[in-house]
Amino acid sequence: MSATSAVPFLRRVTPGRWAALAWCAGLLFTVLLRIRLPGQEQAEVFRGVVFLRWDGLTMLALATALALRGSALLGRRPTAGLGHLLAAAVVGSTPLGVNAIPLAQYLAVDVALYAIAAARPRKESERAVLLAAGVLLGHLGVRLLSGWSVGTTTALAVLSTTCVAWLLGRAAHQTRSHTEETRTRAAERAVTDERLRIAREMHDTVAHSIGIVALQAGAARLVIDKRPDLAREALDEIEAASRETLAGLRRMLGALRAADEPATPADASAGPPLPERPGLADLDRLAETTGAAGVRVAVRRVGAPRPLPPDLDLSAFRVLQESVTNVVRHSGADTCTVTVDHRDPDVLALTVEDPGPGPGRGGERAGTGSGYGLVGMRERVGLLHGEFTAGPRPDGGFRVTARLPLPSGATPA
Repeated sequence: MSATSAVPFLRRVTPGRWAALAWCAGLLFTVLLRIRLPGQEQAEVFRGVVFLRWDGLTMLALATALALRGSALLGRRPTAGLGHLLAAAVVGSTPLGVNAIPLAQYLAVDVALYAIAAARPRKESERAVLLAAGVLLGHLGVRLLSGWSVGTTTALAVLSTTCVAWLLGRAAHQTRSHTEETRTRAAERAVTDERLRIAREMHDTVAHSIGIVALQAGAARLVIDKRPDLAREALDEIEAASRETLAGLRRMLGALRAADEPATPADASAGPPLPERPGLADLDRLAETTGAAGVRVAVRRVGAPRPLPPDLDLSAFRVLQESVTNVVRHSGADTCTVTVDHRDPDVLALTVEDPGPGPGRGGERAGTGSGYGLVGMRERVGLLHGEFTAGPRPDGGFRVTARLPLPSGATPA
């Protein structure tokens, strides 16, 4: 097994299984210390009177059963699982003839403490470490009250490992919380940035429409007495532009903001520049620009193209642009396909597919990168009451789809 394939395997091992493995390893170490191995004149540790007697073996078997039961409970009921492991440590130490609970019998407890501190709330993890420390100190107290010898140094060493395991677990918990918080903030920022970008684009659209209204109104005022037919045409243009602008404002009202963020084109350093307010008619130019960046874009148009309102035309282009940008940045593919489907009279369907690596690819596709283009696209499509999906294809590669509902009576951009 290679190192890269071993890491996912290790991540799939549950804390309960790690605790069970730690108990078995500690039990094996305990046995090896108490038998004479090849090359030794005698065993490292005196094995105790009852170690190999029926009562000693029975206690070891009982301790192992408790440890395995505690390991099984660790995922569902962490405190109960820890209690079973602590009981196993005490019972398993009894037939060894020792004056303190050895570290080998506490390895599983340390694993459980780490798991609880890493995954559970702080108060619960604090109760767990206090319970573990209390068992150690309680074991010493019982021996003192009984007049038996006490291994204070051994107990302190085991207590130190217990504290270290808890601190490492808390550090892992804080790191995970910080990572999740950073990811959440970045996603929220991506949504805000996309709304600001939409607001700027909508501002430009409204300003353009108002400019047309002003010009047509001025022309109608000049010719209304001499050429009423021209004045009537100008008023028709004013009505059409006003209705179109109002419809766009209603669709985008939730996205309007006062700030501004410049659009980010595909990662290309060459190719003809895109217009200030691009639309689906500029897809071929986007494909040419992206081709200069090393990714060939095949544009497919299905069905007869139809006139679209300016805001829908611009949003459709932005979704395709961001999807192609993601292909350049994250997929590792050298080609992708952009499909614009006009066949449904009520919906504009957009699809971007690439043959790059599937699940587990780097960057944004795997959810580990710093890019949040998918979040922005989902926000833009949602504001238009559309449907957005993105994910690996069954046969490999990645697919982004968006379905934008079309308003009735759409007029040309």
